[in-house]
Amino acid sequence: MRFKQYKLAAVVMAVALVVAGCGSKNQLEIFTWWASGGEAAGLKGMTDVFTQDNPKTKFVNAAVAGGAGVNAKAVLISRMEAKNPPDTFQAHAGQEIASYIKAGNLEDLTDLYASEGWDKVFPAGLIKTLTIGGKIYGVPVNIHRANVLWWNPAAAKKAGITAAPKTLAELFADLEKFKKSGIDGIALAGNGDWAIAHLFDYTLLASMGPDKFNGLWDGTTSWSGPEVKAAIANFKKILSYGNSDKSLDWPTAGKLVTSGKAGFFIMGDWASAQWQSDGLKLGTDYTFAAAPGTVGIYQWLSDSFTLPVGAKHKEAALAWLKVCGSLAGQDTFNPLKGSIAVRTDSDPTKYDAYLQSAMADWKKDTLVGSTVHGVNMNNGFMAAYNTVVGKYYNGGAKDDAGFAMELADAFTANPNA
Repeated sequence: MRFKQYKLAAVVMAVALVVAGCGSKNQLEIFTWWASGGEAAGLKGMTDVFTQDNPKTKFVNAAVAGGAGVNAKAVLISRMEAKNPPDTFQAHAGQEIASYIKAGNLEDLTDLYASEGWDKVFPAGLIKTLTIGGKIYGVPVNIHRANVLWWNPAAAKKAGITAAPKTLAELFADLEKFKKSGIDGIALAGNGDWAIAHLFDYTLLASMGPDKFNGLWDGTTSWSGPEVKAAIANFKKILSYGNSDKSLDWPTAGKLVTSGKAGFFIMGDWASAQWQSDGLKLGTDYTFAAAPGTVGIYQWLSDSFTLPVGAKHKEAALAWLKVCGSLAGQDTFNPLKGSIAVRTDSDPTKYDAYLQSAMADWKKDTLVGSTVHGVNMNNGFMAAYNTVVGKYYNGGAKDDAGFAMELADAFTANPNA
């Protein structure tokens, strides 16, 4: 039913955008899922830079709300099928953008990299995740961290917790302390499945370490093996300390933590931007650490922008991409978005204490990709992964063997090309 609802919404939205796209020739239509909070603030910041440089170009914001792009991607696919692409769209670096590249949806941006000098200021490893056949197809605007533990210092003090847990054993001990203090140990967001899948992805990494975790995506770690079995047991235990309402979206679940109604929240660093846009203060209303079991590991994702084949306003799109890769664009966008810049010459003084710590960790930690946010696997697998994890969560987390089997089936059915 959920898939049919998304498809119906996609068709309706695609038709609306076809009509909208018939307007001014001197415009730029940008397609994202950044519709509220820190995400919308970050987009506006970079839009302001663009409009200063391109005052005669009308900016058309075709954002489709929905965390992790679960709704936007359905709309985007419909538009691609209708030969009505936006002028540029958001896609995560890694296997997600590779899905569009291999489908022939994107234009080569290698010459733009050369003319803008991005090969000298973007990390080589990140550029590689946007490259196929020696050609580069996306411009990364940020780096997010997925494996962050957030909590409310006042609630932790009430529960007798004085330091962030560093291991899964310490996490479980602290979850029990929160429970005994009368609040849920962890905030859970079940709406749309992706946030629960985000939590599971972290749990896999924390349970088996980066090498075995990476092995899940290249086939060297078995989905039926003991590592996955142990991770599912840990996931089930974490879920047992969460809120009973399974319908919360991630911002609402996050408010359980910032209001002192839940203990921990494991979410990407966009949560900090959301809370700051709500008027909360880092270090007072909430604080952070690397999620337990992943200290020294940076589970990353990167939002990137593209040039679709058939874009109606190609020159405007290229002008946008230049802003996306520019120092001014990145240092305006990222402090508001809650992410760090891709550029190695970014100015750390423009960023808050959390983001400065993320900059330092990015340089020294072991880098591991996020599955839910497009690095490790393609769009087909991501959709299946979210659904399978959501089914397990909404079913009361009872069938561990069936859960592992469905994950294995999803992997087999959606191989990276």
